[in-house]
Amino acid sequence: MKIAVVGTGYVGLVTGTCLAETGNNVICVDINEQKVQKMRAGEVPIYEPGLDILFHRNIEQGRLSFTTNLAEAIEDAKIIFLALPTPPGGDGSADLSYVLGAAKDIARLVRNYKVIVTKSTVPVGTADKVRAVFDEHLDINKGGEVDVVSNPEFLREGVAVEDFMKPDRVVVGTSSDKARKLMEELYGPYVRSGNPIIFMDERSSELTKYAANSFLATKITFMNEIANLCELVGADVDMVRRGIGADARIGKRFLFPGVGYGGSCFPKDVQALEKSASEYQYDFKILQSVMEVNEKQKVVIVEKLRKYYNDDLKGKKFALWGLAFKPETDDIREAPSLYIIDALVEAGAQIVAYDPEAIENVKKLKGDVIDYSSDPYEALNGADALIIVTEWPLFRTPDFDRIGSLLKARVIFDGRNLYDLQKMIDCGFYYNSIGRKIIGT
Repeated sequence: MKIAVVGTGYVGLVTGTCLAETGNNVICVDINEQKVQKMRAGEVPIYEPGLDILFHRNIEQGRLSFTTNLAEAIEDAKIIFLALPTPPGGDGSADLSYVLGAAKDIARLVRNYKVIVTKSTVPVGTADKVRAVFDEHLDINKGGEVDVVSNPEFLREGVAVEDFMKPDRVVVGTSSDKARKLMEELYGPYVRSGNPIIFMDERSSELTKYAANSFLATKITFMNEIANLCELVGADVDMVRRGIGADARIGKRFLFPGVGYGGSCFPKDVQALEKSASEYQYDFKILQSVMEVNEKQKVVIVEKLRKYYNDDLKGKKFALWGLAFKPETDDIREAPSLYIIDALVEAGAQIVAYDPEAIENVKKLKGDVIDYSSDPYEALNGADALIIVTEWPLFRTPDFDRIGSLLKARVIFDGRNLYDLQKMIDCGFYYNSIGRKIIGT
């Protein structure tokens, strides 16, 4: 099947590449000419494990190509995916200008039947707005005909290729039998193991995406609140997590406490859903609390540092391990590390940061406000303490003797609870984590 993907950001590039992997002919279109030239030359613009293998294979075999020419991209496509940014506006609502603008441009070019698929995360009612754009600008006298479909993505950064190729479910919102058949044909190869393609109306599909991300954000935030309470009452959050995670009604996933959620989805989607609810005069108190708690949780490590150093961080040097909002990505959007950096720099501290993938992105944003290291141990040299923000695998089993010899003092503040408490006792560290007993003095 011939497919066009408009937008080559994270969602668009993963979608286009994975669709090409099952034999479709995919053209990805982007207005950034320099970016398109780099992709044509084989350069993957984002870090996502496994994506580069599929990317290069499908380019070489002629199933994946890139262009800045929208007319060229959609001319023979049966399905056109809109994978465009929907950034939060000043009031928290999703900005649909990119989606609606692309819809208008496409409408003027369509000369036969197309299925227009909103892949971007969009508020309830967006399919209706996109359809209205086509109703206004489509030239039916020249054969133009479209169905608008909602098909939200459920990709986790770091495992996005696996999520697309082996989805838990595919959600499709459409009221058209013709579009449904095409979407069934398209996604059939991805659900051969029996996982469902769930068809529903467009509005339910749009809300499903927001509901899923908001629920997961709520689950994370609830566990962070439990962790904070554990510290006050002397309980161990790891034990609590295991105790409730064994309940099949709750489940084990998204129960790990830390320094708050970040990334491109949870913060934006929770905010957008709360804003959508308010537009219908619904007071979504749970989501308001989730956002409030998460903002505080992002800097909980800073409060621990203030307490340990008697509220005097000026002149202190800290090694910071982890800048990306989660491991296996270079994404720093709403990353807790950025909030921690701002608070520590404001307090007069010096930071030397290490991350396997995200350093260049932070440099573009923060410049020389902090220092950077190309090696995790080099970052420790002469630092007063180590702060762990992102749970990269290489941080899980470090050389603790080497850490201790490089730091001024054997002090670790761990925002991801990576280490066993007894291990920290045996290694002689002061170890302050989230929702667990403080080790050392």
